[in-house]
Amino acid sequence: MAKDGMTIGDLAQRTGLAVSAIRYYEAQGLIQPWRNAGGQRRFERADLRRLSFVMIAQQFGFTLPQIKVELDRLPGGRTPTKADWARISRGFRAALDTRIDAMTRLRDNLDGCIGCGCLSLPNCALYNPADTAAEMGVGPRYVMGDTPAGS
Repeated sequence: MAKDGMTIGDLAQRTGLAVSAIRYYEAQGLIQPWRNAGGQRRFERADLRRLSFVMIAQQFGFTLPQIKVELDRLPGGRTPTKADWARISRGFRAALDTRIDAMTRLRDNLDGCIGCGCLSLPNCALYNPADTAAEMGVGPRYVMGDTPAGS
């Protein structure tokens, strides 16, 4: 690693990302390299953590704009601390908990009617008589957390 920051090649080697991906993340504002005296792009060691966070957050289904909002909350003039990352993780934890709850409901209801409200299947009358799910809104209401009246 260069003494005056990491090169894009150093960063690619350490993260496993392609150089083109790092440039894309830079263009999206997720990392901000600086230029050395020779005009070459350099990265801080903290960018390793930032890119690792990007890769993990994407695996959990977060979009780049969502990830950028969180990264923008990190301090720009210093390496983020454990407390900085803990603050971000609390927000992501809440979003993940919501997704886990929704996925658990989906998994538990896959073997029966998913409560879509379509009434096109003969047994929908058992789960959604008179299309009462439609009164709750659009989409698969029971999978989304609504419950049939009287449940």
